[in-house]
Amino acid sequence: MKKHDEIDHLDRKILSILMSNAKIPYTDIAKELGVSGGTVHVRMRKLEQMGIVVESNLKVDYAKLGFDVAAFIGIYLDKSSRYKEVITQLQTIPEIVGAHYTTGNYAIFAKLICRDTNHLRDVLSEKVQSIGGIQRTETFISLEESINRPIDIMSIPE
Repeated sequence: MKKHDEIDHLDRKILSILMSNAKIPYTDIAKELGVSGGTVHVRMRKLEQMGIVVESNLKVDYAKLGFDVAAFIGIYLDKSSRYKEVITQLQTIPEIVGAHYTTGNYAIFAKLICRDTNHLRDVLSEKVQSIGGIQRTETFISLEESINRPIDIMSIPE
């Protein structure tokens, strides 16, 4: 049985509300859905135990903290068997905020947040490109993030 088969419409509604604003109190969600606060709490605990809800995060405007450059790097590995070793090293670089094992041109596609282009250059040359197993990298600087949202699980058929 797939995980999504174990959740019902109420679970999906609760998730949808919290995915759009994780600060909404359970009591407000309960009022909106016509159930008790305890029901929402129990449902959320169930979703956490199932591994559907894995964590909650605070969304921060990095530019307002002085981190003005978002960039992506495509990483070519000298051997695909070195993926785990390279990822372990990339995890030690605080400027890397996300990484994906991909198909296509790159073995790894990573997102970095840096103060400015000099900081980005230093991260690339002193940290990323010094990791054994990385053959070469290709860097893309983001000019603007136009979309950053959770998937609307209520608009996709079950």
